Amino acid sequence: MKIKRALISVYDKTGLDRFAKELVKFGVEIISTGGTARFLKENGIPVISVSDVTHFPEILGGRVKTLHPNIHGALLAKRDDMEQMEEIKAHKITPIDLVVVNLYPFEATISKPDVSLATALENIDIGGPCMIRAAAKNFPAVAVVTDPMHYADILKELNGNQGTLSLATRAKCARQAFQRTSKYDAVIQKYLSEQSNN
Repeated sequence: MKIKRALISVYDKTGLDRFAKELVKFGVEIISTGGTARFLKENGIPVISVSDVTHFPEILGGRVKTLHPNIHGALLAKRDDMEQMEEIKAHKITPIDLVVVNLYPFEATISKPDVSLATALENIDIGGPCMIRAAAKNFPAVAVVTDPMHYADILKELNGNQGTLSLATRAKCARQAFQRTSKYDAVIQKYLSEQSNN
């Protein structure tokens, strides 16, 4: 599966400039959000704003930006289902082949002394887990990367396989992705349970 279009939206930008520059060398078109898009542009990396894809602005202080059919249709369409591919084509939705997302630092936030409930709630990521889960569900067609530590391995495979990622790699990425969202949700659930007991 050749990577043609990637969506990048990360809190932790460690190694992102190099990773994105390498993607561009393979001809990958990059879609991005808010602060990530600004970071990439500042590093000379061409970026398409999510708002240009959704034709809708980010709203509610950034709470809603990627929760849109033009994003999730691009992630969830089954590439071997001609009816689904015709359906997204009719809606002018271009498939996304790679999702690079890491999440708001909820665990780090709640570890700070005297953190307020309001601050904790603001650091619960919504769009990120939705994209991660959508991409992971559709791993036969979409790769998902949730940790900067994985960038090197992804680039190594892309370099060795003319910009493609194997099904085995995409399946491994999906397992890592669900492990990440599972742990994230467990931390949130534990925190909220503790709050209800206070």
